[in-house]
Amino acid sequence: MKTKLKLFSKTMLFCIGLVSIQKVKAQSINREEIIPLWNRRLPDGPGPGGEEVVNDKGSIKNISEPRLIVHLPAHPNGTAILVISGGGYAYLNEGKESGPAANWLQSQGVVAFELIYRLPAEHWATSDVPFEDGQRAMRIIRGSALRFGYSEHKVGIMGFSAGGHLAAMIETAPNKLFYKTIDDIDRLDARPDFAVLLYPVITMLPPYNKTRSEKELLGQYMDESLEKIYSPELHVDENTPPTFLAQSLDDPISPAENSKMMFATLQKYHVKSELHLFPIGGHGWGTGRVNSPAHKWLRLFKNWAKGNGFF
Repeated sequence: MKTKLKLFSKTMLFCIGLVSIQKVKAQSINREEIIPLWNRRLPDGPGPGGEEVVNDKGSIKNISEPRLIVHLPAHPNGTAILVISGGGYAYLNEGKESGPAANWLQSQGVVAFELIYRLPAEHWATSDVPFEDGQRAMRIIRGSALRFGYSEHKVGIMGFSAGGHLAAMIETAPNKLFYKTIDDIDRLDARPDFAVLLYPVITMLPPYNKTRSEKELLGQYMDESLEKIYSPELHVDENTPPTFLAQSLDDPISPAENSKMMFATLQKYHVKSELHLFPIGGHGWGTGRVNSPAHKWLRLFKNWAKGNGFF
């Protein structure tokens, strides 16, 4: 009798486990849709020729068709986030950054929009093409709230590394005219309601002006006036949206001073902001390995978003 009870209990536990796994899978099924950013001819072409180049790690370059990859959750929580990979403005680290982050956000009920944006050195008429695409993406997302089931007042932006720079530029200069208005979408607000900056490149000023991001964006020979224009920490004001930052203190690519500097300026203007500095982790951790210090940012961000009413 006892043996039968044990077998019954084990069977029940196994079935409960299966149900739990199926619930997780149902919540994170990767339902995707593609939205082109520009319905007509791209601004500031011609851009690169040929097909996109994608390596075995999911990094993308030679991008001529900027777009949004929409990750639709089974049960939307009312929030949307634009997710932007880094790659030093030389490629997009989609396989390690925006892809996994978008999948995690989707599992949390967020409608996640991955941005596949143009790269400044790929034969465009201006190096501002990432910011053109970033602004356009924010406007499309805000205008798609009813269609995808989230609030137009809960649209965030999340960027990794150079993608963090792009996100910071959009959150601090949402009304800057990076391109001419082409349709009604461009009349919508490009300002995010909140921002998430992960091991971001922020300042372009010395002594931190040695990143690949700056070389790709501004060229080999730095001009201080341009460096100031593309340093988001100089453009923070009272209207800058609430911002969450996380970075590792041993980051060899984008020194942690970038996040510290941005956070200090946000605090100066009394912008709701939170900074987390991990003792180790380096650069480019994406969602972070399980049990690593950097992996904690997922829980920390979720708590911050809930506490500020975004989730």
